[in-house]
Amino acid sequence: MAGLMKPYNILNAKAHQLVDKFANMTPKNKVIAEYVWIGGTGMDLRNKTKLINDKTSVNSLEELPNWSFDGSSTNQAPGDDSEVLLKPIKYVPCPFRGDNAVIVLCETFDSKWNPLPTNQRAFAREVFENKKVIDSKPMFGLEQEYTLFTADGLRPLGFPLMGAPLPQGQYYCATGVDNAFGRHVSEAHLFASLYAGLDVSGTNAEVMPGQWEYQIGPTIGIDAADQLWIARYIMQRIGEELECRISLDPKPMREGDWNGAGCHANYSTEAMRDTTNGKGLQEILDAVKDLEPKHMEHMKVYGTGNEYRMTGIHETARFDEFSWGIANRGCSIRITRDTEAKGGGHMEDRRPSANMDPYSVTGMLCQTTIVEKGSYKQAKAL
Repeated sequence: MAGLMKPYNILNAKAHQLVDKFANMTPKNKVIAEYVWIGGTGMDLRNKTKLINDKTSVNSLEELPNWSFDGSSTNQAPGDDSEVLLKPIKYVPCPFRGDNAVIVLCETFDSKWNPLPTNQRAFAREVFENKKVIDSKPMFGLEQEYTLFTADGLRPLGFPLMGAPLPQGQYYCATGVDNAFGRHVSEAHLFASLYAGLDVSGTNAEVMPGQWEYQIGPTIGIDAADQLWIARYIMQRIGEELECRISLDPKPMREGDWNGAGCHANYSTEAMRDTTNGKGLQEILDAVKDLEPKHMEHMKVYGTGNEYRMTGIHETARFDEFSWGIANRGCSIRITRDTEAKGGGHMEDRRPSANMDPYSVTGMLCQTTIVEKGSYKQAKAL
């Protein structure tokens, strides 16, 4: 029973007042930099604070030094060689500390500057530095779904202590105390992300109670994945402040008639966006043909536990089958009516789960449809 009890934490009005009081007394000749990196599971986010002296602001990445941490405590290095190196790759204003504070997203390397296995950005970086990819100007819009749980993790917000909530149908994009659960978390995240300068394009309540979504993009290249990781960090910090657990489990409620949680990737290249005489639509259809023989290769990196979500129901395709369609949310790849009508636009890859690594997903999409473009013809010939 002790394992199910809520962990003790000191979060109350007095605690926040004390932090705010001292924050207002902080010297202004220091930059407070919160270094953030992906931990040993490939999904956990770690962070620690570095003070940069004699500066009132940061104006370039070069002003942020490399750093290190104890990798043996994050399952990323052995105890006898535990130093893991941090290399800053993007910084944004910090919505939690404000003023001269920044959030610094980092890549992780071993002592010889080899990327750690959990550093999937290294794979994506190599793909996005390919001249074919640069010239194609790939653009992404990432739809991050998540589920809000009580702090003890026992039930989603909106689920009663006894029994089950009313069937899903009344919760999607809904309003009202009986329909929308956790809007304060979604709203706080929206405003914090805007302060940080992220390309947030929208939010909405999702199909299951306590389930929400925000969208990052459209953004060109690897920056879409960088921004999503920063947005995830901001969300976790807000959950910490509001004593609410943020779940990216692709199927948080495995019993009952409930939707899972995905992170659909809206994707296009410059050629796909060309609406002249239907050229863009044909580019999309050719990309779909390239994606089909690589389906299971993509599924391996599209999130853990995704097979529980992708059952062919609840607006998903089957995990082990590739499909595509116009305006069909039950397919692997959806092409919108608007894209069909205009003769160009984007495709939506509906396969990635909520806990996917955006570096893996965006990198694989570009690898398959740009670097290896036309590979379906070779596969067909074989």
